[in-house]
Amino acid sequence: MTCQLEKVPAIVVLSTSALPVARKLADSLPNSEVHGLTGRIEEADILFENTSSHVQVLFQRAQPIIGLCGSGILIRALAPLLVQKLFEPPVIAVAQDGSIAIPLLGSHRGGNRIAKKISKILNSTIAITTASETQFGIALDDPPSGYHLQNTQDLKHFTAQLLSGSRIHAANLPRWITAGNPPLSKSGTLQIISGIEKKSGGPNQLIFTEEVLALGVGCERNCDPEELQSLIETTFNEANISLSAIAVIVSLDLKCNEPAILKLGTALNRPVRFFNATRLESEKGRIRNPSETVFQAVGCHGVAEPAALAAAGSASDLLIEKQKSDRATCAIARSLEPIDTKGLGRARGQLAIVGLGPGSTGWRTLEAQTLLAQSTDIVGYGGYLDQLGPSLKTKTLHGFPLGKEIERVSASLDLAAEGKIVSLVSSGDPGIYAMGALVFETLHKIAKPEWRWVDINISPGISALQAAAARIGAPLGHDFCAISLSDLLTPSCQIKKRLKAAAASDFVVALYNPASNKRRSLLISALKILSKYRPLDTPLIIARQLGRPEETINISTLKMIDPSKIDMFTVLLVGSSQTRKLDSGCGLERVYTPRGYATKFKETPSKS
Repeated sequence: MTCQLEKVPAIVVLSTSALPVARKLADSLPNSEVHGLTGRIEEADILFENTSSHVQVLFQRAQPIIGLCGSGILIRALAPLLVQKLFEPPVIAVAQDGSIAIPLLGSHRGGNRIAKKISKILNSTIAITTASETQFGIALDDPPSGYHLQNTQDLKHFTAQLLSGSRIHAANLPRWITAGNPPLSKSGTLQIISGIEKKSGGPNQLIFTEEVLALGVGCERNCDPEELQSLIETTFNEANISLSAIAVIVSLDLKCNEPAILKLGTALNRPVRFFNATRLESEKGRIRNPSETVFQAVGCHGVAEPAALAAAGSASDLLIEKQKSDRATCAIARSLEPIDTKGLGRARGQLAIVGLGPGSTGWRTLEAQTLLAQSTDIVGYGGYLDQLGPSLKTKTLHGFPLGKEIERVSASLDLAAEGKIVSLVSSGDPGIYAMGALVFETLHKIAKPEWRWVDINISPGISALQAAAARIGAPLGHDFCAISLSDLLTPSCQIKKRLKAAAASDFVVALYNPASNKRRSLLISALKILSKYRPLDTPLIIARQLGRPEETINISTLKMIDPSKIDMFTVLLVGSSQTRKLDSGCGLERVYTPRGYATKFKETPSKS
């Protein structure tokens, strides 16, 4: 099992008449985005230029698609990509007026569920054509939350027999099965087993695992993650219990940043929650291995056993008491029903440092979009928050002016320490002259104890130098470097030293923060330094307001550039001595830096 980000539903709109329906769906479907066709839709979270290509990209990303358009548009776009239905994301066609919802693909991967939600939101007609669901009212390959089908490979044969008249043996069936209208009989030849044991199943037998187990764990500081995971696997294998029966992993709050426990949660793709010592001590009467030593150390008479019992509920009992390795412990408690982890214990807060790219939402990565959609709070410079789409502005936004970078970071960490899901946004890539380094420097120098509760993730973005290069050709085709000309945080003498080294080494140089109203002398110095080491006709790209409506890309040279026209919205790419300008013959100029394939061209005989 691996931990994956939840996919964000994309509501695809092709006409302004359907936009109100799209907005109504976006307001009611958590973490959804409105994708609009450029030229027809003026404001959307994501804009696209070609419908078929965009829908295909969404499908290949396994992103749920809700198309406010004719079903034929979606069918024709996706037909070339249909290979294996087990991996198809939900695709739902919705009439532009919202009157009809039709799950076209991925019906049992959430499509039918999403279509039913849409039907309730819009009070529309739903057209479900899945045979087992329409005939029997159950979706065997899309069980409710808390259940997993172990032997998916046998589902097709099992369903075919069911539709051909075979009956299910009516014994010990879970309520979600009997809540439908399946054909049941005491002498039925088909069998459904629901439990926690590992079973292989077969064409006539489906095995569903129930998420009814709370896994309590404890370990010494800096325990090897492999030791803890090996202990868990051994414990479950010896008891013949499926790991997919785990609903939650729990421990003492002192272990909230213990790598072994956190990596276990990632490996098993299960939430990790923590309880304080007082809560664990309240379970003392139900644990089987109380320890005075543990009590003296952390304030409760155990960790693994009481944590498991606390998570599984007052009606639970220990299924497996404390098991030990050299440096780790585990215990398992079983609940009577699948465990609802919402509001259970304390979760680690999450801080995502998200790169928005240079400006255009088309340059924003899927990971960035997903993290933003999952956030409860978004922190950033007010100008960056203005770049967010309409649906993201429903989040709790925390805007800060320029110059308050440390305050932004501290606020983000404080919010995440409270257990919130926070995104700290940055233009371009957060690791390049942006917020990434400042977050870790703040953690290092201020080090509030509560910040240990924060799980930090960096989501890269397209940097300004990448965007500028892509717009004009391939000027970064060989070695390059980036230098900021802002002397607010770096002494000007240090900047000049780096400029001389880069110029002497014949790097292509990306100049960030080149000039402002009060600061222009370093740009003039930089151009002089670079001019000493390369020809004055060296191509120089001036990229301003990248990804925004005001974007301009111009090609100049070291000799012809006018420093007075450069500002903080600009990034400069100064070519090396090898950088070349190419006229494509149709009025479009390109700039590239050859990698060194000239000898290859010489070795390749020309064709006459």
